[in-house]
Amino acid sequence: MAKDQNSPQKQALVTGAAGGIGRALVQAFAQHGYNVLAVDHVPEPAGFAGAHYLQLDLETLATDAADTGRAWAQINALLCGLGLDVLVNNAAVQVLGGVDTLTMADWQRTLNVNLLAPFALVQGLLPKLEQADGAVINISSIHARLTKANFVAYATSKAALSGMTRAMAVDLGRRVRVNAIEPAAIATEMLKAGFEGQPAQYARLEACHPQGRIGTPAEVAALALSIASGDLRFLHGACVGMDGGISGLLHDPA
Repeated sequence: MAKDQNSPQKQALVTGAAGGIGRALVQAFAQHGYNVLAVDHVPEPAGFAGAHYLQLDLETLATDAADTGRAWAQINALLCGLGLDVLVNNAAVQVLGGVDTLTMADWQRTLNVNLLAPFALVQGLLPKLEQADGAVINISSIHARLTKANFVAYATSKAALSGMTRAMAVDLGRRVRVNAIEPAAIATEMLKAGFEGQPAQYARLEACHPQGRIGTPAEVAALALSIASGDLRFLHGACVGMDGGISGLLHDPA
């Protein structure tokens, strides 16, 4: 049920807030009247006016009970006794490597940050989410369904995150809505930096998408806002593709 005008300010928690998509999420939710808790493992960058910034290491949160307890204390203090309307699990690491090069440490870090931390956050914040009749949005990836060489660990973690989204929706039922977004290439500063000095390669990446371009962080944020609203309550356990049509494209060199 949507809140009326006399309800307390809505609250959102966004992980991976310092990255390109994370910043867009923080900005979008803040502009739409949410009190935003922005979480990342790096010190607070400039430009987080209007949001509460928490420096938390999500890998430690997923593996260290003492650190987890401190994190809940910090988050609960900022929530001021109110519920949590939306949790956006956006933080992720992308360790590239093939079957013959990935180490167990690579795998453990990838799974800790990309899968176990989102689970720990949902589990730990479940009472706050229920209190606000809230929603969870997991930022998964097109790699959950379609991938390429040297993305073994990342693709596996995102496939598991999308699977966990569906399973959580079944497990939690009507208590909390859980959905995921599966973006393809998004024009973050990190992605652009990877193509520095290679404009032809970047143009190729754009051209291989049927829309002739790649997505923007603002588009991911707009979709997250729509899912978080009370207007799409029947959307539950969905993994929504946001890929400019590339997932339907058959690449045939012949």
